[in-house]
Amino acid sequence: MKRKIIILGAIAVIVLAGGAAFYFFYLGHPGRQALADVNGERISVEQFENELVKVENPTRDMYREEPGKFLEMIIMQRLLLQEARKQGVSAPIKTYKDNVKDAQPSEESLIAEFIEKKFSSPPPVSREEIEAFYGIFKERMGGKPLREVAPLIEQVIQQGKQQQAVEEYLKELRNTARVEIHQGRLQKITAKPPESNTAEDFKKALAGGKPALVDFGANSCIPCRQMRPILKELEKEYSGRASILVIDVYKFQSLAREYQVQLIPTLVFFDASGKEVFRHVGALEKEKIVAKLKEMGAGT
Repeated sequence: MKRKIIILGAIAVIVLAGGAAFYFFYLGHPGRQALADVNGERISVEQFENELVKVENPTRDMYREEPGKFLEMIIMQRLLLQEARKQGVSAPIKTYKDNVKDAQPSEESLIAEFIEKKFSSPPPVSREEIEAFYGIFKERMGGKPLREVAPLIEQVIQQGKQQQAVEEYLKELRNTARVEIHQGRLQKITAKPPESNTAEDFKKALAGGKPALVDFGANSCIPCRQMRPILKELEKEYSGRASILVIDVYKFQSLAREYQVQLIPTLVFFDASGKEVFRHVGALEKEKIVAKLKEMGAGT
């Protein structure tokens, strides 16, 4: 009897240990922890990462620095899926070249079908609205009379109203949902944004007796982020011969105003005396930047 009790006790220990191991290695795994709960449905860190890898860079890196924005998109997708399923909406089943059918339509197609059905009726447009629109944009109508452009104007107004209705619906859906975001876990997966130069760096570069290239941009600007790898390469290649800087226009607004930066990125080239000699608005190919630096005496 005593031996039987010992055996049962050993089994209990193994079961409990196995359960603890299961929790630690599966449920307790950081990737499987809940990042958010949406009406009782969990969005795990792993699911977040799986969605994020589908996004191309540099947008992906920008979302890593502000994951809350991307998480909100996933939350909204989850809410729309919940509503679509609640209302029994089904999307058309896909058919592939080999005639094999996919029994489970994609989530994107299900959401699209749901939105299309919910907002299938075009909103009404009054004659007064058409006339008011025509009065505002008459000069852009190429001299065409109202009766000729009225159908097109009606369509434009309908699209605008429909877009507004969708936005209001999404806002209401989000506001009435039970959503809990685990801020601590969100903070853990937040990446550090790339560092930019300071106003002091800028001052030293212009007084350094070497040509300088200054990229006036921001971390939130996609073309600016596309320029970053190129500028990093140039910084190494022209070390000691030219200064390559990145100035965040939101952190250093006074500098942006002083140099009349209106659009970003704006690349400003300064000669060895610190005088501006050239500027380019928008992204610029590496070859063209190199040619301009050579022209300014930076060498190869």
